[in-house]
Amino acid sequence: MFEKTEIKKINRAVLAGLNSPALTPEENATEESLEELAALLDTAGGTCLGTVLQNRSAPDPRTFVGEGKAAELRELVRSLGADMVIFDNPLSPSQQRVLAEELGAAVMDRSALILDIFAKRARTSEGRLQVALAQYKYLLPRLTGMWKHLERQEGAIGTRGPGETQLESDRRHIHRKIAKLEEELRDVRRVRATQRERREKNEVPVVAIVGYTNAGKSTLLNALTGAGIPANDRLFDTLDTTTRTLEISDTCTALISDTVGFISKLPHQLVDAFKATLEELAFADLLLHVIDASDPNWREQSAVVDRLIQELGAGETPRLEVFNKCDKFVGDILPRGEDMVSVSAKTGAGLDTLLSAIEKRLDAGTRRVELSLPYDKGGILDELYREARVEQVEYGETIAVTAVCAPKTLGRLGEYVVER
Repeated sequence: MFEKTEIKKINRAVLAGLNSPALTPEENATEESLEELAALLDTAGGTCLGTVLQNRSAPDPRTFVGEGKAAELRELVRSLGADMVIFDNPLSPSQQRVLAEELGAAVMDRSALILDIFAKRARTSEGRLQVALAQYKYLLPRLTGMWKHLERQEGAIGTRGPGETQLESDRRHIHRKIAKLEEELRDVRRVRATQRERREKNEVPVVAIVGYTNAGKSTLLNALTGAGIPANDRLFDTLDTTTRTLEISDTCTALISDTVGFISKLPHQLVDAFKATLEELAFADLLLHVIDASDPNWREQSAVVDRLIQELGAGETPRLEVFNKCDKFVGDILPRGEDMVSVSAKTGAGLDTLLSAIEKRLDAGTRRVELSLPYDKGGILDELYREARVEQVEYGETIAVTAVCAPKTLGRLGEYVVER
């Protein structure tokens, strides 16, 4: 006799979105953004049972989609056996609460889903700090709905005086948590600032890889440095920053870092929380904006990344656009231009061209030279340690120095250069 096995229905979701002229392009839902939402759900470990895209002149203040569409969604949830509905648009706390009651299922928006993925993927202590801060900030305005049954009845017996409800207690607790996390992240920023000062003192240029999620940033870092970062074909596979040394040529070495992938409708709580990491973009010497050339929506994705780069204060940082996955490109002609390079991080195609382009922008005339310094000019050696990369020093009749120098330094010390 066979035992009856109960199939646990969990994370089975209906996806919903609203397209309206009253919403901004960033807030609106489209067929493409719903496809991306389905990919996010898959990344989070859920299953998409169906999608609903509604066109409406303006969102309904109470249910967002209106009573009729809410009733239609409720029937769809019941017939498909879904246990949650995920909206592609941002929902207010009251809309989320009302919809959960109307639909008889858990309701979340795109921001909550992304936060859940980040919480699942963060590995380093810094990454977890940042995700926890973003989650608490997202949760705070939604506490009322979660503790509705415990809200204070104004004037009721037993509610006067110093006592506080569970809701108020939780608010205090979360405010304390947020304050503690923000202080810990300020410590992270101080450490990063110290590390930056050390790099600047040693004149080590920094290259930061940015791009839309799943554009191939980790694969590119692996191809350039052998970093060995797990690189899978899924959204937000890398959350924690990895920095490696990039040997570009005999005279050019840099530090190269990948960063968390961007995505449309990225929760502002995450952008704020990850500023401790993402502020590095503003201090980088060069950005590599990795674009998935095989994605038909690459222009829209690129625009999202450009907006976030501006928001993070890195709009003036020199930039190379790296069109990745050119081995999968199906168009007629790959984008071309002075600040554009086409590569395949997977096959290695175009990487030599990319390295040359990076060197051209970082080196700007830097070269290795040998200098012969009289002993009474020994103070110049200190200057070289500050402004160049000193590779070797030998003391003989003079001080023989081998160093990699920028043109500005060479211009001042040219009389000491040993010509060969």
